[in-house]
Amino acid sequence: MSKATRFRELLKNDGIIVMPGAYDGLSARLVEETGFQAMLATGAGISNSQLGWADVGLTTMTEVAQAISRMADVTTIPILADADTGYGNAINVIRMVREFERAGAAGIQIEDQVMPKKCGHFTGKDVISKKEMIYKIKAIVENRSNPDLVIVARTDARAVNGLDDALDRAYAYAEAGADVTFIEAPRSVEELVRITRELKGIPQVANMVEGGLTPLLSAKELEDLGFKIMLCANTALRGAIKGARAALEELYRERSQKNLGDLICTWEERQQLVKLHEIQNWERKYLHWNKE
Repeated sequence: MSKATRFRELLKNDGIIVMPGAYDGLSARLVEETGFQAMLATGAGISNSQLGWADVGLTTMTEVAQAISRMADVTTIPILADADTGYGNAINVIRMVREFERAGAAGIQIEDQVMPKKCGHFTGKDVISKKEMIYKIKAIVENRSNPDLVIVARTDARAVNGLDDALDRAYAYAEAGADVTFIEAPRSVEELVRITRELKGIPQVANMVEGGLTPLLSAKELEDLGFKIMLCANTALRGAIKGARAALEELYRERSQKNLGDLICTWEERQQLVKLHEIQNWERKYLHWNKE
């Protein structure tokens, strides 16, 4: 079973899918080893970690595809790839879907912002026409090599034109072939309720951004409201930032690593995560100097 088929099966199963974001091979391993069934290749996380810049559309399609490939290479669970706007018009989208599928994406999330896009919880966004986005979705539907590739269509219209337009767009995107729709940055529980009520029958995404515009609800609360996917796009990244900063500040203060034990993983934990034991097994099996 392909990862795309597995992702599609998860969507059919009962219960909400909690999907943390990963941004490189190491974070992807952590997501899987923690026990999650699927993950998001987070565009914001890739921009923050790989470029050191905010999520304002600076990453290129090939940079994101490379990151997805590294994540897919070291994990077995489905990856939903954040494709931002598709990196251009519908023709660019055709190339993107081919590259992302080759990289190992089980699903593609595309949004209707104007390029260059911004994080969904930033100000100063704008959206393309509903018609243009519909054709971008059709470009994915008609050019994916695996018919099980899951399409998540996100609209940022709530911040620009209001919730009514966002709901209208989400319904139209599902009609165009999106498997899941995603209204970004609703402002209240009442808006979350309205989304699942008015788009009943279409699987919905809720993006839980710590400190963002949407109220933070638990997976159980979101499931009770009717949501199918709970994204926690940058929880791992933000945990890594805080942990790294704490360890570095202790090192800077003390000029010693002696008291870092509670702030860093052990040597053994690190090597276990990055599969040193597997490499050593390969060395014993394949390297000629072990055969002499």
